[in-house]
Amino acid sequence: MSERMRAVRQDVLGGPEVLQLVEVERPEPGPTEVLVRVRAAGVNPTDWKHRAAKIFLPDPPFTLGWDVSGVVEEVGFGVTLHKPGDEVFGMLRYPGGVGSHAEYVAAPSRTFVRKPDAIDHVQAGALPLAALTAWQALVDTADVQEGQRVLVHAAAGGVGHLAVQIAKARGAHVLGTASGAKHAFLRDIGVDEPIDYRSVDFADAAEDVDVVLDAIGGDYGPRSLRTMRRGGTLVAIAGRAQPEDMARQAAERGVRFEKLLVEPDFHAMTEIAELAASGRLRAEIDTVLPLEDAAKAHERGETGRVSGKIVLTV
Repeated sequence: MSERMRAVRQDVLGGPEVLQLVEVERPEPGPTEVLVRVRAAGVNPTDWKHRAAKIFLPDPPFTLGWDVSGVVEEVGFGVTLHKPGDEVFGMLRYPGGVGSHAEYVAAPSRTFVRKPDAIDHVQAGALPLAALTAWQALVDTADVQEGQRVLVHAAAGGVGHLAVQIAKARGAHVLGTASGAKHAFLRDIGVDEPIDYRSVDFADAAEDVDVVLDAIGGDYGPRSLRTMRRGGTLVAIAGRAQPEDMARQAAERGVRFEKLLVEPDFHAMTEIAELAASGRLRAEIDTVLPLEDAAKAHERGETGRVSGKIVLTV
């Protein structure tokens, strides 16, 4: 096997034009790691945000990408979970484990779970980061229960549309905000009450909400509190900053406020794989492009008009 591989690399921060397809050293799996030949890798908002500005990553050069679906090529010492030839998918450690927009990645073996036969690599490559974010917000943090009312903001987006399906799988009644043009899609994925944020104030349209997933930020958090029951949970996943008094406002209304940053999680990925295998969780694929068109993928994502996920194929 060649010790070189293709990867999308950037040497400086900037626009999509800074992304270049180059040849770099192929990684080698260390103890407890596996080398995965990437077949598909999702592109998420965090990718184009890190491309343009210094957030969590060190200064360039670096290769972006956290979603992975592919085939195990080699295993390091001590790995028992996977063998060469296994089809797997998962999320690299966020934020520091970046680098899936390449032909190969090496990562701890329990980053990955078996890819269900029922889904292809494009579908699997779209799921990990967004589905883990939704799972950790709704299941691990808010513990959504059957019959609860869950409000998902940006419900047609990458995280949002998967959050809707996870909430429905747990028996929740789901409200979702999106433009009116996307309401047919929202109903198709299970939203019970679509809300057109352009024509109405969602804070007037939604009531008695138990759990809110805020994927937008800004004033959406304080406004969401007006929709919520006492004892509810509001989980924010957008950006690093929230209004300074957000926690105080939530406490005054008897609401728990949490700020979540996604983490790798073998158990949650196993649950996600089972939902995907059963057909209860499916990523909407907005755009599929080859690795060499990563810049076009970023351009598409930054339009803000994406429904679901963008995926690069290798």
